Amino acid sequence: MTVESTASAIPATTTTAPLRTPPLVQGGAPVLGHAWNLVRDPLGFLAALRDHGDLVRIRLGPKTAYAVNDPELVGRMLKSPEYIVGGPLWDTLEVLLGKGVATSNGQVHRRQRRMMQPAFRPERIADYARVMTEEAQATAARWDHGSTVDVSAEMFRTAVRIVSRSLLEVDSIGEKADRISDSLHTVFEGLYRRMVLSVGPLYRVPTPANRRFERALADLHALVDEIIAERRALGTGQEQDLLAELLRAHDETGEPLADQEIHDHVVSLVVAGAENVASTLAWTFHLLTEHPEQERRLVEEVNSVASGRPVAFADLKELPHTRNVVTEAMRIRPAAWIFTRRSVAETDLGGYRIPADADIVYSVYAMQRDPRSFERHLEFDPDRWNPERAASVPEFAMMPFSVGNRKCPGDHFSLAELTLILATVLPKWRLSPVESTDTATKVGITLHPKKLVLRAQRR
Repeated sequence: MTVESTASAIPATTTTAPLRTPPLVQGGAPVLGHAWNLVRDPLGFLAALRDHGDLVRIRLGPKTAYAVNDPELVGRMLKSPEYIVGGPLWDTLEVLLGKGVATSNGQVHRRQRRMMQPAFRPERIADYARVMTEEAQATAARWDHGSTVDVSAEMFRTAVRIVSRSLLEVDSIGEKADRISDSLHTVFEGLYRRMVLSVGPLYRVPTPANRRFERALADLHALVDEIIAERRALGTGQEQDLLAELLRAHDETGEPLADQEIHDHVVSLVVAGAENVASTLAWTFHLLTEHPEQERRLVEEVNSVASGRPVAFADLKELPHTRNVVTEAMRIRPAAWIFTRRSVAETDLGGYRIPADADIVYSVYAMQRDPRSFERHLEFDPDRWNPERAASVPEFAMMPFSVGNRKCPGDHFSLAELTLILATVLPKWRLSPVESTDTATKVGITLHPKKLVLRAQRR
């Protein structure tokens, strides 16, 4: 199995046996139910659910939700039209993403995905690779020998510049990157609490946390409007960047896309193309500081292929260990880690009855660390993705980009970006932790290190 693979469609379960009701997980707090567990220790709680069954019920405040813990059942759900994007995560994310391609369903989603897809064709990614390498080189050139580097901030700035120059053709993004980073981190932390604690009226109380959230959200949307206005001022002409395509596009009636729809698409691109990539890179650098032998092999591989010149898109196929490092980092430290769906009608999932309009939760973090699917599941082992070993990984146990018609259209873009950045930075710099580093997991809509500060030493 590879992370790029897409399995064939799985038919809906058919059975003549009576459908079972999933077991209810005991415990939880009064009123809040298991939402308290998802605030106090979400990663531990979700991982422990597998011990209660492949599909269980949990209580999120007054509502019952269904948690799917088995990779096969998750894959079946994601490939079935009986489940749509919805539930607590996506209901909450609409505050940030609006009605863009990430949150839409049905015909609207198909139309939006068709508009996005040309920007991620293989020949286009080969063009974007030049920008990826340039920005990675610029990042590496900013560092000084012996200096300390806030790796999370540096990787976020790099990822924002790459997505902006590649897909939005906006070259003046540098001064906006720090504002976007600060805003997103505040928004993601607030969104997670809103997702698991369904007490909407409390979020209208003007507490310091709520005011910080509202300011950060407003600033982020204002920044996106600035990006769109700047691109409009440049004109679209025959340019093929994704934002130019959106500005030229028309809806089913022949009318240009509404400004709000364009805005929502750009927010989705910046969020997915910056936050997820930056978090994955931060975790990867951290993991390599803990596993110097894997770092040594990566650097030797890159040097043997590139021989001191900048790494190019054509080199990626010659960097299997570097790709394995990226894949294993995404397995053990996924950025996007919790997802939800909603059933459109009463249905059967693995012999269990799922009622109509039910909220369903699953965690790729828990699935990708499941000892039933991965030998030495908590060990950082890039070699597990060599073909002879990867073949034994159960289907759907590893899916950092999802599957089916909701598979991320930018998966190849992200994989190329992650690989090129590592292959550009690490042959130049050896990174090591300093005392102020705090690699505890900061939980929000994404996962990232609390404070990843590393010392850069020139090789």
